[in-house]
Amino acid sequence: MKRVNILLAAAAFLLLNACKKDITGPSVDDNILNYEIPDVPVTENYVVGAFYTSFGGWNANIKEVPVVGKYGMPNGVLTAGVMPKHIAYGVKAGLDYFVFSFRSPNRDANNYKSDSTLIRGFIDADGEGQMKFAMSYNFSTGTYGGLSATNPIEKDKLKLAQFFDDFRRIVPYMKDAHYMKVGDKPLLYIQNAQTLFSDSNKAIYDTLRSQLKTLGIEPYIVGMQDRWTPPARYEIRFKGCVDAIYHQSFSSQINNWDRWYLLPQTIDQNWKYSKDYFEKNFGADYVPNITPAYSWKINTPTSTNPEYPRTDSGALFIKLCNVAKMNASNKTRLIMIDGWNNWTEDMQLEPAESYGELYLNIVKKQFKK
Repeated sequence: MKRVNILLAAAAFLLLNACKKDITGPSVDDNILNYEIPDVPVTENYVVGAFYTSFGGWNANIKEVPVVGKYGMPNGVLTAGVMPKHIAYGVKAGLDYFVFSFRSPNRDANNYKSDSTLIRGFIDADGEGQMKFAMSYNFSTGTYGGLSATNPIEKDKLKLAQFFDDFRRIVPYMKDAHYMKVGDKPLLYIQNAQTLFSDSNKAIYDTLRSQLKTLGIEPYIVGMQDRWTPPARYEIRFKGCVDAIYHQSFSSQINNWDRWYLLPQTIDQNWKYSKDYFEKNFGADYVPNITPAYSWKINTPTSTNPEYPRTDSGALFIKLCNVAKMNASNKTRLIMIDGWNNWTEDMQLEPAESYGELYLNIVKKQFKK
């Protein structure tokens, strides 16, 4: 019996070593995500904007406290004295502009008035022209009454006319001396552009550009594509339509651990492919969009999804800044940060009592010479 056990052990040893020699499959070293994000030196300044969030009151679940104190902006009226401080902080971070959302003047008039009030508050506070601003049209199929692939906007002449008029109404803003431009073109973002259901999006954008041109405006249009989606999904919405594309924040809505563990590498691979695809197939530039942090627990306290916290002294954010630099357009060098003051998801760049001006300093160092 002892002899048999010795023979079996010897056979197992020989088989194991034979199997090891025959292994030719991929290893961890071959994984496409197995690399470090390099530090990208700034040889020329990047053009950096931050989305500015409009909200009424202060969410009681928010643990962070702004350095400027808790504030609100009911009906677009920001707490007195806050906007000048925001502008000063933005300048300190090397931000070039804030992006303010505006909703449909025709189909969401009250919220448009609120948005306009907030923008006017920025213009009034920016008397010395320290910063610029741009506008993001918050397109909503809900506001436009159930548009879909089978119910395109052309089917309703009134809605179509209102859509074009929404943009004509903001022409005075785009002519303002404080407004941000790419070259000599006013910068215009369209949020949820991937849901602009139309029989011909190119015809819609051609008409929009034609109407604005008669009013003296030739915009540089940046359309939003939703996060974690392949670049070819919305070809009919973007090809021949927009000048550039940005993704909804990848860092937010991290709802599974495989994305979390290698978040910078995952974003980098998506952006590299997307940037190349958009340029070659749509003739569109790419605008990276990064986030300082993210928390599910403010809006969903029982959430067990992975968090993107602020406990690493900004190390992950620095990696994302470098991912953004690697994927920015060589022509425009545009980079977005989402966002300036989105406290309800802990996405804010704005200084807080707990971390001070840490994120302002990171942005300045990462994107300006």
